[in-house]
Amino acid sequence: MRLKIIKHYKFVKAIIGTFLCLQLSVFASAQDVLKFVDPNIGTAHSRWFFYTPAAVPYGMAKLAPSTNGHFGNASGWEAVGYDTRQTSIEGFVHFHEWQVGGVSFMPTVGNLIIQPGDLERKMPGYRSAFDRKNQVAQPGYYSVILDDYKIMAELTATKRVGFQRYTFPKTDQAHIILDIGNKQGESGMVTDAEIRMIDDNYFQGHVTTYPKYVKTYDPLGKVEMFFYGKVSKKPLSVTAFSEGKITGQHNASNGKGAGLALNFQTESDEQVEVTTGLSYTSLANAKLNFQQESKGLTFNKAKNIAQSTWRTELNKIDIIDTNKVNKVKFYTGLFHALLGRGIASDVNGNYPKHAGGIGQLPKDVSGLNAEFLNTDAIWGGFWNLTQLWSLSYPKWYGSFVNTQLQLYKDKGWFGDGIANSEYVSGVGTNFVGLAVAAAYQVGIRNYDVNLAYQAVKSNELNYKNRPVGSGKQDTKAFVQYGYVPFFNQTGRDFATDSTGSNFAGSHTLEYSYSAFAAAQFAKALGKHADYEQMIRLSNGWRKIFNPVNKLMQPKRLDGSFIEKFDPYQPWRGFQEGNAVQYTFYVPQNPKGLIDAIGKDNFNKRLDSIFTVSEKQGFGGGKTIDAFAGINSIYNHGNQPNLHISWLFNFSGKPWLTQKWTRLIGEEFYGNEPIHGYGYGQDEDQGQLGSWYVLNALGLFDVKGFTDARPIIEFGSPLFKKCVIGLGNGRTLKIETVNNSQTNMYVQSAEFNGVYLKNCWIYRDELMKGGELKFTMGAVPNFAWGTNVPPPSAQ
Repeated sequence: MRLKIIKHYKFVKAIIGTFLCLQLSVFASAQDVLKFVDPNIGTAHSRWFFYTPAAVPYGMAKLAPSTNGHFGNASGWEAVGYDTRQTSIEGFVHFHEWQVGGVSFMPTVGNLIIQPGDLERKMPGYRSAFDRKNQVAQPGYYSVILDDYKIMAELTATKRVGFQRYTFPKTDQAHIILDIGNKQGESGMVTDAEIRMIDDNYFQGHVTTYPKYVKTYDPLGKVEMFFYGKVSKKPLSVTAFSEGKITGQHNASNGKGAGLALNFQTESDEQVEVTTGLSYTSLANAKLNFQQESKGLTFNKAKNIAQSTWRTELNKIDIIDTNKVNKVKFYTGLFHALLGRGIASDVNGNYPKHAGGIGQLPKDVSGLNAEFLNTDAIWGGFWNLTQLWSLSYPKWYGSFVNTQLQLYKDKGWFGDGIANSEYVSGVGTNFVGLAVAAAYQVGIRNYDVNLAYQAVKSNELNYKNRPVGSGKQDTKAFVQYGYVPFFNQTGRDFATDSTGSNFAGSHTLEYSYSAFAAAQFAKALGKHADYEQMIRLSNGWRKIFNPVNKLMQPKRLDGSFIEKFDPYQPWRGFQEGNAVQYTFYVPQNPKGLIDAIGKDNFNKRLDSIFTVSEKQGFGGGKTIDAFAGINSIYNHGNQPNLHISWLFNFSGKPWLTQKWTRLIGEEFYGNEPIHGYGYGQDEDQGQLGSWYVLNALGLFDVKGFTDARPIIEFGSPLFKKCVIGLGNGRTLKIETVNNSQTNMYVQSAEFNGVYLKNCWIYRDELMKGGELKFTMGAVPNFAWGTNVPPPSAQ
């Protein structure tokens, strides 16, 4: 028996070896874009939704291996699921979203064990050791050899259906464990679960969870997951278990810890496939999704379709360059951007409403207008995701807006972050209104504009009966005083109410920015009184700017600056950052900030900040922790800092933007599992990856497209040539001459043959398409790009 298993193991390894050789051959001949995506980058300290290679862009079915997913995490958001430093796999999980996780399957051989066990393998468990040399992770596909069982496991997916294929050795003790009733990732404890075989090959069930952030921000809510699936081989028997105990030879199990073990006898190299339809609304829709999306598909066909979809989406930005490392960083970042959020709506347009309800998305003659998305907060997303969406993927920007407007209609407020329509506020602010206003400014308008404006205005100004999960609990104070008063934390984290906040500094700056976006939206629609009110509020930053130390310093209600002020201290007045970092958080009016600090002082201070922070890799050094850099002078690993390197375009020294954005791309971003996005930084649903994509293209807007007429600023384009398929159907080519690692400075630029004097262009001009050409050099051209600074119009 042992000899046969060894032969099987060698056979499976040979399959992987042959597969890799074939892939390399294809890549060499055709330069398949998938060659340049490495899902393993940054998988130390990775978030639950981060490592999900077996998925399609914005899919509901996001299949991935889990090394520690059932452990959960104390705060409900920390890294969990897959960690490159861990050496055993406990299962393959279908649902991976912010605060959502569940439905884990695991193939095993030998005596049946129904618990995954611990990482150290001190307690018996069904988890298996694996060697990453025998692992393949690509967009749309994952495979690995489970060493303990000599089983090859493979994963792929359509939008709402997960496909798993297991290649077993010869044995009369093969099992597929359907572990349904245990927490996974950020899901929190399971409150209810059920699974049953409905005939020899088909199964169905559901899982209900109560994630920590739902409990905090939407306590009457819940997260439900439904599934309907098929196993390709009839089991010899079925074993039910619950809460770690076998309950007998039954075809059903329910309650916490519920699961089934499907038991088989297999021949050498026999393949068993499990295909599972998913839904957030009902068993009926899980079955419908299964029927419509898996019809006629084998595992290989599903995989080919998934990877073809990825090629289509990734190739919307075609990079022509010989630097493979930079291309891997670029396409992996783009992969993250297209993977981050996930649809929650079914093929028939049903979507999950609050507390288990089912809603119906509107349709027109062409079908659904938009999908309904599960989404983390958009905090910082206007400096990466929304700009990338509006460039080449407007469909997903439209779906984000429509999702939030549907939530507004259903619940009366935008959600800072949502899981199945439940509020799961990530940071307690709310930038949804800003993102919606920017969508209007870039021409994304597949929604009721008047309703959108009503919702945006409400998000900025209304506070009566505002649910805590919608964020901005201190709106009343901001509207009344023009800034958020500071009060002491007194032992409470995230302490915010109608009178102020212990994050008063960052809230004042953030609300000022979002008020500006809403003001521009109001102006575009002729709402002049609203414009005047919100444009005044957009200057709230001036109320906390200390003219003595030239820093943002929180104020108390009596108007006095807080005492014992340490500019490097995080969490006192500033969320996930400090005063040094947040002082530059005036994206709506860079000129106003530069004038307040003084142009020379501004340039010297900001340049020295980057000079010093470069020694720490522009973040927290090599410390593997999401908050490693929050007490640094600059922290690229977190959202509040992502626009700062582009501010030199406004201060008359665009060559410094070119220098520092290029170096951040080189040094902060890595191309291996531990040094990926910093060292274990917080790659929130593809935001840092999206930033790299924009940065490498040399295109960015500090204001996040909130201007009445948005602009795009130029940085230091990284590649020899890029061909961008624009969202309006046109094409933009970006070409560089004399580009290299040292030649990072723009000497001159032209667009469609016309010389550009400025370091920016109106976005509507660029979106007409054509050719943007940069000539690069090793030393700055101090004259180029300084003719007219980017507008800071109010």
